[in-house]
Amino acid sequence: MPVSTLQDRFTAQGALLGEYRGAETPLSFGDPAGEFRMLFEACGLYDLSWQAKLVLTGEDRVRWLNGMVTNNIRDLAVGRGNYSFLLTAQGRIVADLVAYNRADFLLVTTDRSQVQAVSEMFDRYIIMDDVEVADISDKLSALGLAGPEAPDVLQRAGIAAAHLQPGELTDLVWRGLGITVARHTHPNWQGYEVWFAPEHTPTVWDALVQSGAAPVGSVALEWYRIARGVPRYGIDLSQRDLPQETEQRHALNFTKGCYIGQEIVERIRARAILHRTFTGFVLAGEPPPKGIKITEGDRNIGEITSAARIPFPGGARTVALGYLRRDSAAPGTVVRIADQQATVQSIPFSL
Repeated sequence: MPVSTLQDRFTAQGALLGEYRGAETPLSFGDPAGEFRMLFEACGLYDLSWQAKLVLTGEDRVRWLNGMVTNNIRDLAVGRGNYSFLLTAQGRIVADLVAYNRADFLLVTTDRSQVQAVSEMFDRYIIMDDVEVADISDKLSALGLAGPEAPDVLQRAGIAAAHLQPGELTDLVWRGLGITVARHTHPNWQGYEVWFAPEHTPTVWDALVQSGAAPVGSVALEWYRIARGVPRYGIDLSQRDLPQETEQRHALNFTKGCYIGQEIVERIRARAILHRTFTGFVLAGEPPPKGIKITEGDRNIGEITSAARIPFPGGARTVALGYLRRDSAAPGTVVRIADQQATVQSIPFSL
C-alpha cells in the first residue's frame, strides 16, 4: 500500500493513519468535526497520496482515449481536463477518471484502488494503436485544497491559480519549484489539487498551512464528499450502475462519436428509459448501513450507498446518498429506510 511522503510528520502531529482509496493516509488530525467545519466554511488541506496518475503518449493517444471514455477527449484544449466513466460494452461503469490534455501527453488521474482495473482495460484495448501507458503515481505527489476560502489560501501562498475554471490547470514556478495546480472537475466540489515532485511535499504542505489551510483527514473528507453529494467509485458507483442513473451529467458527452458502451448510453437518452436516480436523503436517526433498502409501503424502491452523521455548522444531521426510483424521487417525498423515515432532498445538502 502506498505511504504518504508526509507520514512521519503526520504521526508526529498526532494524526491517526489508515487506509483510504487504496493508500495509507491520515484519517484525522484529532478533531474530525472541526476539520469538517474548515472544509465546509473555510479551507481544508488534505493528502492526495491515494491519487494514481497515468501518462498516455503516442500519436493515437487522443483518438484512442476518446473511444474509451464517456466524455470528449478529442476537443480538450491544452491545459484542460474533464471527468469520465469507463464502461463495459453493456454500458455499466467500470471506473471513473479525469483526463487532462498536457500537450505532448494525456494525464489520467483516478483512485489507487481503481488503477488496476483502469490499467487492465487500457491494456486490453490497445491493439494496433500507437499508445503507451506509464504509471507515474510515485513520481508526482499531490495535495488537495477544498472549501470556500481555497482561492484565498492559494493567493496568500503566492500561487497564482485562483482564477482557474473547473477542469483547468496551470504550470507555475513557485519559490523556485515547478508545480501544477488543477481545479477540481466536479461542479459541487470547491477545491484545487497541487502537483509537484515528491521531495517538495513538506515545503508545499507547510506553505499552505501557513497561508490558512487547516489539515484534514479522510473522515472529514468523506463527510464533506457526502454533504456535497459527490459519488465515489466503489461506494456509490459500481459496475451495476448505468451512467445516467448517477446524475453525473458532467461525465457525459453526446456529440463526441463512438466509445465503448455508447450504444446503451444513447439508447437510454433517446428513449428516456431510466428507472432510478442518484439523490440525497435526510434522516432523524443513526446512519443506515450501505446497501440497506429504501421502501414505500411494501415495495423496494431504492437503496442507500453512503450515510453519515455530519456535524454541520447549524447542528449535526444524518444524511445519506443513494439510488431511488424516479417516480418517488421528488424532493420532500417521505420514504422508509428500515425502521426510520427519511425525506428525499436535493444535493448538495444545505445547512
